Amino acid sequence: MHRNITNIIRAIIDEWIPPKIRDSKWFMYPFFWYWYRSDREAIRAYMSFKDRVWSMSSEEYVYFYTTFRQKSRAAARETDLSDACVEFMLKAIDSTAQTVLDVGCGKGYWLRRLRAHGNYHLYGCDVVPHLDIGEGIVYYQAHIEALPFADKAFDVVTCHHTIEHIPRLDAALSELKRVCKKQLMIVTPCQRYYRYTLDEHVHFFPLKSELVYRIGIERHMCTNILGDWVYIGLLE
Repeated sequence: MHRNITNIIRAIIDEWIPPKIRDSKWFMYPFFWYWYRSDREAIRAYMSFKDRVWSMSSEEYVYFYTTFRQKSRAAARETDLSDACVEFMLKAIDSTAQTVLDVGCGKGYWLRRLRAHGNYHLYGCDVVPHLDIGEGIVYYQAHIEALPFADKAFDVVTCHHTIEHIPRLDAALSELKRVCKKQLMIVTPCQRYYRYTLDEHVHFFPLKSELVYRIGIERHMCTNILGDWVYIGLLE
């Protein structure tokens, strides 16, 4: 299901349904049943994810993403980015950039769009081993909290629909800033907290001010594009 459609559905459920009903396990169960294709094991895993994630080891975390996420209807779509977010970032990317790292690159959609957009040296990383994300794009298996790169190794660092999944958020943001030389681009949902959400989100940013504070780059812009925050921080 396309990101534009799921953002609309999420907004209706989160904003129009009274919270006591919206965050009821029994109200949300039919949505989980549909979204995870009636797989009972996946439904149980996702409905308890927010309780269990804080004590997961790195190995358990990777296992969860490589096993249960593939059972989600979201796994079928090429990217979590909306078309509007992609076009906005393509126009905003630093014109002098030569190297770009996409952290949490998924199937590599954004990097392939960049490859068609300009002449960059492109790199991607994610927790899943051995991903083929496109010809001429270098892939690393890595956790965002411990990136295997030198300080300021990349002109531009991008990170889309990832930080909301990471329990150690401050460590993740610190690493993104450490390996970035010029421009940091982050996309994350404008979403309020609920226990039962059809995703693996553990951090929620309904307010622009909180996201800006947590990232902590003095020179920045942050705008809401069709239900997603697009944050661009300038480090030089």
